Amino acid sequence: MIASGKKKYEFRVADFKVDEGDILILEAWDSSDHATRKPTGRILEKKVTYAQKLILNEFKQTADIKKHGFYILQFK
Repeated sequence: MIASGKKKYEFRVADFKVDEGDILILEAWDSSDHATRKPTGRILEKKVTYAQKLILNEFKQTADIKKHGFYILQFK
């Protein structure tokens, strides 16, 4: 969906530094067996146009998030 342009967002654990203007290299992996995953060879380079790091309990909603989950939304 990213390759087609339909999906214009990404949710990632913030275990790396990223800023607006950075280029992310997105690589697809075969996920049929988590223990023996291998890259599929599909690679995309995408420019980051917006980045916002959030801390889970920053808004004091940890219990609500654990109970209900959360959405990642895209607006047009």
